[in-house]
Amino acid sequence: MDMPVTLVGLAGSVALLLWGTHMVQTGIQRAFGARLRMVLDRALRTRLRAFLAGVGVTAALQSSTATGLMVTGFAAGGVVDLVPALAVMLGANVGTTLIVQLLSFDVASLAPALVLAGVVLFRRNRSAHARDSGRIFIGLGLMLIALHQLVGLVTPYEDAPSLRIILGLVSSAPLVTLMIGAAATWLAHSSVAIILVTVSLASRGVMAPDTAFAMVLGANLGTALNPILEGGVGDDPAAKRLPIGNMLVRLGGAAVALPVLPWLGRWLVTLEPEMGRAVADFHTAFNVALALIGLPLLDRYAALLRRWLPTRIDPADPTRPLYLDPAALDTPIVALGSAAREALRLADVLDAMLEGAVDAFAKADRRVITGVRRYDDILDALNVAIRTYLTSLDGDALSDGDHRRLAEILSFVSNLEQAGDATEKSLLPLAAKRLNRGLPLSVEGRDDIVALIERLRSNLRTAASLLVTDDVRGARLLAEEKRNFREIESRATRGYLEDLRLGRAVSADGGAWHLDVVREAKRINAHLVAASAYPILERQGELLSSRIAGDE
Repeated sequence: MDMPVTLVGLAGSVALLLWGTHMVQTGIQRAFGARLRMVLDRALRTRLRAFLAGVGVTAALQSSTATGLMVTGFAAGGVVDLVPALAVMLGANVGTTLIVQLLSFDVASLAPALVLAGVVLFRRNRSAHARDSGRIFIGLGLMLIALHQLVGLVTPYEDAPSLRIILGLVSSAPLVTLMIGAAATWLAHSSVAIILVTVSLASRGVMAPDTAFAMVLGANLGTALNPILEGGVGDDPAAKRLPIGNMLVRLGGAAVALPVLPWLGRWLVTLEPEMGRAVADFHTAFNVALALIGLPLLDRYAALLRRWLPTRIDPADPTRPLYLDPAALDTPIVALGSAAREALRLADVLDAMLEGAVDAFAKADRRVITGVRRYDDILDALNVAIRTYLTSLDGDALSDGDHRRLAEILSFVSNLEQAGDATEKSLLPLAAKRLNRGLPLSVEGRDDIVALIERLRSNLRTAASLLVTDDVRGARLLAEEKRNFREIESRATRGYLEDLRLGRAVSADGGAWHLDVVREAKRINAHLVAASAYPILERQGELLSSRIAGDE
C-alpha cells in the first residue's frame, strides 16, 4: 500500500473517530442534557456527592469539558462554592476514562449492530428522544469502525524501520511526547479520541509503553487547556479559578508521573500484558489517584486559588457580555443557559431606564433625561451580542426543546430591546417636551405617571422571572396587564375629552400630553407581555384568547 494512500486513510479514520465521538456527545446532550444538568445542580452540596455526580454526568456526556462548562456557570454565578465545583472536576476526569475502558476491549464486531440499531431508531421513530438515541448508537458504531480501520492501516507498517526510528526518537524524550499529546488533544477537542488512537497503536506494538503513557498524560493536559484558552470567562480572575484549578491538578499529577514512567510502565505491563488494556488502565489509574489525593485537600487548595485569583472589584464595561462563553457553544444546554443569564441583564438595564424615567417625570431635570438615554446603547449592544451568540449554535445539535428555548430567549431580548427603544425615543421625549413647553402637571397627575411607570417595572420583573420559571399562572397574570393598561388608556381618553367639553383650555394641552404618556406606557407594556407571557401561553393553547382579551 502506498504511503500517501495510507496517510489519507489514517487521517480519515481519525476524522471518523472524532465524528463518532461528536455524534455520541450531541445525542446524549439532546436526549438527556437538561436532566443531567439538574442532577449536577442537586448534587453540588457536598464534595463526595459532587465527585460522584461528576463521574456519572461525564460518563454519560463523554465530555469533561461539557461538565466543566456547566459547573463553571454555577460557580461564576455564585450558585455553588469552589470546593464542590473542584470535586466535580475530579469526578469528571475519572468519568471520561470509562468509555476508553469500554472501547479498549475487542468489541469491533458490535459496530454493525450498533449502526443498524441507530439507523432503525433514527428513521423509524418520530419522537425526538428515539432519534437522539439513534444518534448515540450510530456514533458508537462509527467509533468502533474507525478504531478497527486504524488498527488495520497501522498493522502493515508496525515493523517498518522508518516508523520504528521515529517512535524510538520520540520515546527517548517523554516530555516531547507529552507535549505532542497535549497539542493533539487541544486540536481535536477530544481526549477520548486521542487516547483511543494511542490504545490502538500500543495494542499493535507500534508504540512503546512509556511513549503511550506519556501520550496519555499529554491528553489529560490537553483537555484541560481548552476551557482556559478558548473559554469566554472574561477578565475577572475569579471566573478562571475552576478551569485553572483543574489544569494545575493535572499538571501536578503529570509532573510527578512523568519521571517515573520507565518503572511505572514495566510494573503495569507485568500486571496487564495486553498493551491496549494497560494504556486504558493507566489513564484510569492516573485520574483516580488524582481524585484520591485531591479530595481531602480541596479546602486548602480552594483557599489558595481564591488568594491567587481574587475577585475583580473594578467596574466592567456594561455593554460587554458577561456570560456568553464561546466554549459552551458545543454544549447547547449550557449555551442556552448562558444566553438566558445574559438576557436577564437586559431586564436589569431596562429597569434602570424606567427608574430613571420616574425621576425624569418627578424631578423635571434635563440632566436625568440625558443620563437615562445612555442605557439604550447598553440594551442595543447586549441584544446584538446575544443574537449573534445564539445564531452561532449548531442547529443539528439542538433538540426540539432546545429550539423552543432558543426562540423564547430571542423573543425576550427582542421585545426588551424594543421596549427600551420606546422608552428612549418616545417616553423620555415626552418628559423633555413638558419641560420645554412648560406644560402644567399637578401633584396628582405626577403621582399617576409615577405609579404607571412603577407598574411597568413590576411587570418587567414578572417577565424576567417567567424567563426562568416558565410559570403558567404568572404568564396569565402578566397577559392580563394588557387589559389593565387598556382600561387606564380609556380612562385617560375620557378625562381628556371631558376637559375639552368643559372648555378647560389651559389644561387641555397638558391633558393631551398626559394621554400620550399613557399610550407610550401601554406600548412598552405590550412588549413586556410579548417577551415572556405569550411564548408560555402559546404552548398552553391560550395565546389567542389572551390577545383578544388584550385587544391586540
